[in-house]
Amino acid sequence: MKLTILIHCPDQSGIISSVTRFIHKKTGNIIYLDQHVDKEAGVFFMRLECEFENGITLSQFKQDFSELVALKYYMQWDAYKDGEKPRMAIFVSKYNHCLYDLLSRFNSGELPIEIPFILSNHPDLEYVAEQFQIPYYHVPISKDKKAEAEEKQLELLEEHQVDFIVLARYMQILSSKVIDVYPHKIINIHHSFLPAFAGAKPYHAAFERGVKIIGATSHYVTAELDAGPIIEQDVTTVSHTHSVKDFIAKGRDLEKIVLARAVQLHVDRKTIVYKNKTVIFS
Repeated sequence: MKLTILIHCPDQSGIISSVTRFIHKKTGNIIYLDQHVDKEAGVFFMRLECEFENGITLSQFKQDFSELVALKYYMQWDAYKDGEKPRMAIFVSKYNHCLYDLLSRFNSGELPIEIPFILSNHPDLEYVAEQFQIPYYHVPISKDKKAEAEEKQLELLEEHQVDFIVLARYMQILSSKVIDVYPHKIINIHHSFLPAFAGAKPYHAAFERGVKIIGATSHYVTAELDAGPIIEQDVTTVSHTHSVKDFIAKGRDLEKIVLARAVQLHVDRKTIVYKNKTVIFS
């Protein structure tokens, strides 16, 4: 059995030795360990991968680790068994670039996940889901029926035992009704012009201003719009020789790449959220 363990707790001496000693006593072999200390906050973070040749189960490991190590150091932690693919639902609207990219990576085996369904507030992209033989649910959103739509979303998420959600250019704001059920488990992507160029045509506004770089940001969704803990970002340069069309094309390329990186980091259990920041392990 191979496990990935994520830990954060108040920083103090002896944490690493206590964890590694525990794993050694369980006849485990540590194959990766990375740690970080936020000195200003006084918080210790660690990601560890280990293998066990004996017959220990995940539930037994969690029980023993909690009693013998975690409680002593006031740890927030979890352990994940290698080979268990998380179930990822994709929410989309009308843009297909991020959707196609994720599905292509999934189809090639690059993303070790299961995709039980794709959900949209429009019927437009059902043909994409059909190409990849994935169920597609059209759940319209209107001002007077938003709560009803979110109830339907939650029913589908529960029915399909979804572990996390990716907003692949889903042009609707999720309420706390959904966010609270999936804390730090909803990944969004958007351009990095915010808050300077908000609105429906940010690339046009950026072009008119003569910006020299454009970018994309992927983050976990919180109740505060587009202000959740950042997972991944990237930029590319532009100049006066580029048109608005060029801006949009470059921006969409960045969006799908940055979103894919963020999803990969989440799936690989390389992110820890603390307050409104993330620690991203290599």
